[in-house]
Amino acid sequence: MLEPGERIDQLYSQNIKIIQSPDVFSFSLDAVLLADFAVLHQHSQIVDLCAGNGAVGLFLTQKTAGSISAIELQPRLADMARRSVILNHLERQINVFERDLATTFEVIPKDSVDVVTCNPPYFSHLPTSKKNPNPYLAIARHELKTNLDSILTITSGLLKMNGKAYFVYRPDRFVELVTKAQQHRLIAKRIRLVHPLAQREANMVLVEFIKDGKFGGQRFLPPLVVYAKDGNYSPEVHKLLYGETVTGD
Repeated sequence: MLEPGERIDQLYSQNIKIIQSPDVFSFSLDAVLLADFAVLHQHSQIVDLCAGNGAVGLFLTQKTAGSISAIELQPRLADMARRSVILNHLERQINVFERDLATTFEVIPKDSVDVVTCNPPYFSHLPTSKKNPNPYLAIARHELKTNLDSILTITSGLLKMNGKAYFVYRPDRFVELVTKAQQHRLIAKRIRLVHPLAQREANMVLVEFIKDGKFGGQRFLPPLVVYAKDGNYSPEVHKLLYGETVTGD
């Protein structure tokens, strides 16, 4: 089941086990927050783009009985995702497709999906930008193999009218995200900023889009703070990770 250098981690709040490797890819808090932010129905048809090792799709199974398709370009990550699906006995619910994002419509028809989730590469591919020397992490974090426009094109094409998309992204690209999304018929409706500490600037933003949604009506939710003053996880984040409520500052 495990390749050299791999380990099995568990999201204790959901009893989900995930195969990870520090040499290749490990899910982080943004995947947990994205899965929690997404609103699903019992039989939603879901596609997770830029799926990595499948963490978001695996977490979403706790919220729906609907089918989940994970699209991942890198063979090693797609293989890890498939083995995690088997590890959690979720073969009937999750399908992992190892393919370029641009070819998604070859396996999933247009206008057929209720929900798209995406934790995309955060950083633009600029000649001057410093890339991670690890090629797996470089592709996951930088727009080396795809870009925001391409991701939004696929997202909009997959969704039914009034279908919803959920993204986690960097605040410094928020305006770019919502502006380009609008050009692809995706209207931002629900936004939540994520702060490492209450007194620090946000370092993540969660955004819900509706395909062909009406203009206006945006909702800015209370901010999510990751760490309390004592350095421990805030009660909300602790509950997401461990399933237990704790008190904190």
